[in-house]
Amino acid sequence: MKIREMDIKDIELVLPLYISYYNEVEDCCWTEETAGKRIHQVLSMEDSYSLILEDGSKVVGFAMGFFKQYDDIVGYTLEEIVIAKEFQNQGIGSQFLQDLESRVKDKGAACVELQAVNDEMHERYYGKAGYYTADNFVMKSKWFED
Repeated sequence: MKIREMDIKDIELVLPLYISYYNEVEDCCWTEETAGKRIHQVLSMEDSYSLILEDGSKVVGFAMGFFKQYDDIVGYTLEEIVIAKEFQNQGIGSQFLQDLESRVKDKGAACVELQAVNDEMHERYYGKAGYYTADNFVMKSKWFED
């Protein structure tokens, strides 16, 4: 398998994987338009850094995020990491995450931050990789009524 940096021209390559994974595994309702916009937003932002995992010409997975400046450190915010369903539970995603961590650390990141669904699958995956639930931050949301 090959890992390389991902850019905007790769959106068409990862779009089917994104839609398939989130709609079939996570029960979402992404379309080519909405998923394409989401991926483009992350890839086109300042200090974006994303990777694509390929097995020959097949996209096996990808990760996208960006570097974020704080007062005394630079962090990396992992927005998405997606591994094709048929390649899950084989250690491929764990190795891919480790490779991403190594690369962002080499580029100056002091930490990796992310938001994850609060379920057993995500807890197991990120917990195994050494991620923990931060006690000093809580996600806040506000939904607007029609």
